[in-house]
Amino acid sequence: MSGISRAEEVLLEQIRSGDQQAWSQLVVRYRGRLLSFARTKLGRREDAEDIIQDTFIGFLTGLGSFRADAGIETYLFTILRRKIINSYRSAHAKHICLLQDVYRSTERTIGDSDAFSALASDEMTASFYARKEEQNEQLRSTLSEALTILVDNYKSALNFRDMQIIELLFYCQLSNQDVAKIVGVNERNIAVIKHRCLKQVRDHAASARIVVSDETQLEDLLTQVWEAGRLSCPKRSTIGAFLLGTLDGDWRDYVDFHLNKLGCHFCRANLADLQEQTADDESKHLQKRIMESTVGFLHKPR
Repeated sequence: MSGISRAEEVLLEQIRSGDQQAWSQLVVRYRGRLLSFARTKLGRREDAEDIIQDTFIGFLTGLGSFRADAGIETYLFTILRRKIINSYRSAHAKHICLLQDVYRSTERTIGDSDAFSALASDEMTASFYARKEEQNEQLRSTLSEALTILVDNYKSALNFRDMQIIELLFYCQLSNQDVAKIVGVNERNIAVIKHRCLKQVRDHAASARIVVSDETQLEDLLTQVWEAGRLSCPKRSTIGAFLLGTLDGDWRDYVDFHLNKLGCHFCRANLADLQEQTADDESKHLQKRIMESTVGFLHKPR
């Protein structure tokens, strides 16, 4: 997922100026996929609708601090996910579903300010955390660039096997052994692919004069960056093509893996929303056909 598009910039400018039609357009565009995502986590439609409402309120109230390095959809999903996690804390809820849930059933704690922010200790000064956050932001940006290049290269080469492996390693945080079992590749080969990926990331960071010596810290940061940027998530139009059965074989198999084996909740929410829209469109189309074919048989008033 890339940064904000020009069309989104225009839409946000209109919303900031108080344009209700633009705001309605944004809500209509994203409410379905957000609702589908929330319902997979919360179950009850009423709870999902409540939290979606809070998400859109949070979007408006936080619009002044919105950064254009992520698209509107990613920003909305970040807000929604944070609110769902907070609701889990209060309700002590648990969820298990698909690989992402099975291996990552305990969500990381996310605060109200930023998805990557850590809580500040009273012993540290504000200037210390300002400098620390600036350094972390630079590091995350560099890692995001490195991973984006990696993913784009995989897609260009149609090397979906290696991309699946990297997704499982960093997006799901699975062990080499677990990944080997899932994709049917020798564990030694998994280790080689992981090493190659980490080297490429380190080399890119080094070119920006950034050094990450802690291996565990690096892998945790890669997971955070991957998740926040949804770097390997297929476009909504690609998911739509998958739904219609018009994707080529390699892409079809990858999207199927991403949706139905990896179980990316963001993309599954998009899929569910598209399915509902398709069903609604089909219903309207059928209604139109019935009306057109039967209207001539209606009794005319005498």
